[in-house]
Amino acid sequence: MSTSERLIESTRELLWERGYVGTSPKAIQQRAGAGQGSMYHHFSGKPDLALAAIRRTADEMRAAVETWLGGPGTALERITAYLRRERDVLKGCPIGRLTQDPDVMADPVLRVPVDEMFAWVRERLAEVLAQGRDAGEFPATLDPQATASTVMAVLQGGYVLARAAGSPEPFTRAVDGVLGLLAAQATA
Repeated sequence: MSTSERLIESTRELLWERGYVGTSPKAIQQRAGAGQGSMYHHFSGKPDLALAAIRRTADEMRAAVETWLGGPGTALERITAYLRRERDVLKGCPIGRLTQDPDVMADPVLRVPVDEMFAWVRERLAEVLAQGRDAGEFPATLDPQATASTVMAVLQGGYVLARAAGSPEPFTRAVDGVLGLLAAQATA
């Protein structure tokens, strides 16, 4: 792995663990095994490196989400696969955690990939729900956009509740709840 790759990967890990403020250039360099000169050779500073790390995280998450939502099965089966996928619930969502970081949210450049990721997932969920509605799996009255927003809110809220409880159980119950509501709507 090249120095720039190690710097990006180290920054990704540290942003998820500590947030933007808690991720110092020195901590990034130590984790990456890179010197200050190497860091500033590849990146103009911490914001530039954080942006590369956030974009990489969003790109990987987008590919993973597409694996489940774009896979085979009914709309409900695909959404179930996405919501029940294996994840480290207590660490939270690596993009969702950034929304709780005031420095990321206050920076219009760092905020862009976060906003874009959430918008993309919401739209992708809405597409799957619309496909299910159009195929007769869900009633014609189902609002794909509103339902996708609900699914996103439950998912992100489940992470928060799990972290607060120190247990994945609240996350699992939240996912079970939203899937139960979707299953109750299913007409197939």
